[in-house]
Amino acid sequence: MLTFRSEPVLADIENIREIIASSGFFQPHEIPVAVELVEERLEKGVESGYSFIFVELYGETVAYSCFGEIPCTKGSYDLYWIATHDKFRGKGIGKKLMGETVKAIAKLGGRSIYIETSSKELYEPTRKFYENLGCSTEAILKDFYDTNDHKYIYRLAV
Repeated sequence: MLTFRSEPVLADIENIREIIASSGFFQPHEIPVAVELVEERLEKGVESGYSFIFVELYGETVAYSCFGEIPCTKGSYDLYWIATHDKFRGKGIGKKLMGETVKAIAKLGGRSIYIETSSKELYEPTRKFYENLGCSTEAILKDFYDTNDHKYIYRLAV
């Protein structure tokens, strides 16, 4: 019943806003950042450097990922965002989305995906998600986001 698409549409501005807000993981000031990336893609196309995979369930957009090649690298990609609407979490959608994201990056010539997340307890399920996908912890940057809020950097080979 899930379908995937890679081309954003105007409605994705609000879809992303709703998905990110529903998750409970992000601060209000982070939501416009997520929205800004899809707006830039809609405005500039592939030249924006942002690629997307959207997951639809019965025509409703329920999850998405945003990724792009890291400037000045050959085949290293950042996973900027991956999120599933809260009412659809725990159903394996994120795992399938990540699989599609990895395939898309491989098709673009990617060899590694780098993923960042917080050390806060709230993000424990997020870290487990990445670890269960086979991501390795490449670095932990102490007090990066705030005092006692470290940045975890994961790597997933494509």
